Amino acid sequence: MLSSRIGILGGGQLGLMLLQAAIDWNLDIHVLDPDAEAPCRKIAPKFTQGSLQDFDTVYNFGKNLDVITIEIEKVNVEALEKLESEGKRIYPQPAVIRRIQDKRIQKQFYVEKGLPTADFILTDDRASLENHIDFLPAFHKLGRDGYDGRGVQRIASAADIEKGFDQPGLLEKAVPFEKELAVIVARNPSGEVMTFPTVEMVFHPEHNLVEYLFSPAEISPATNAKAQEIAKKTAEAFEIVGLLAVELFLTKEGDVLINEVAPRPHNSGHHTIQANVTSQYAQHWRAILNLPLGNTDAYAPSAMVNLLGEAGFEGPAVYEGMETLLATSQVFPYLYWKAITKPFRKMGHITIMDEDIAALKEKVAFVKENIRVIS
Repeated sequence: MLSSRIGILGGGQLGLMLLQAAIDWNLDIHVLDPDAEAPCRKIAPKFTQGSLQDFDTVYNFGKNLDVITIEIEKVNVEALEKLESEGKRIYPQPAVIRRIQDKRIQKQFYVEKGLPTADFILTDDRASLENHIDFLPAFHKLGRDGYDGRGVQRIASAADIEKGFDQPGLLEKAVPFEKELAVIVARNPSGEVMTFPTVEMVFHPEHNLVEYLFSPAEISPATNAKAQEIAKKTAEAFEIVGLLAVELFLTKEGDVLINEVAPRPHNSGHHTIQANVTSQYAQHWRAILNLPLGNTDAYAPSAMVNLLGEAGFEGPAVYEGMETLLATSQVFPYLYWKAITKPFRKMGHITIMDEDIAALKEKVAFVKENIRVIS
């Protein structure tokens, strides 16, 4: 299996970290990405520039490969289905990608499988929100193509309806939650399942993407067991091969509900590169190549801070404060090889470790204050 020709659809930062894990095993990796300057471009053994959504481009990229995986869900599933029918191993499977690509189908799947999730109503367009005033406050989510916080609008009252999307979507009841959690699950073709420790995520108040996280989450053993079990059941319901990141709400009543899932390596697992025995990226290769799954134990409590482009700056990236970070014990900056910064663009992440939780939190505050991406 290690001699297989492997393709990655997507050459962004997740592809970059997959590549870096693949180097250890001398895997034969081919990457397809629409951006000629994608982060993977400089280190991919074989790089092809082309659309991830064009049938012919994806099909021609994959027809001479043995195994194909993704680092982004927005890909041409029809091409992957044809490749699968011709005997290529596509992980996650095209049927899984298709189901997850559309949040409307994804949410209905949870209901069909008896998996806990927030109440929701399917909507056809913006005007249909007028019929559900009594359901508010809620979040209007695009059915397709929402990503990294885009495609989500809070609709608190009738006055906010104009913020809704004039496309098929869903109206999801706003859940009064205590914390936002995530569990990354790995599953291989043999059915072996392994989870990473539950993490606690803190989202940026305006841009709806993870600002930082802590691992393990500060939750009770009973809540942790519930989150882990729901994540495993979700991966098994999808019958996914590869990684599944399961984002969860911990409600004020103590319930754990599925928010969304991602069938790939995920922002909530970046810290595992330094902080865990097996990283999420190495685990993904183990899963899709049907190898024994690795030990996911943590070496120490950890945190991850997303390094976002500073507001008001756009142009060649300058990382201000790197010397300060590198002089700090158990602080590991990781940059994404993006030449141009833009406001709130993901430019890197910083993993922080400490045996003492209070000290860990102090380091997070220190890091957030001492690093900026400007131009």
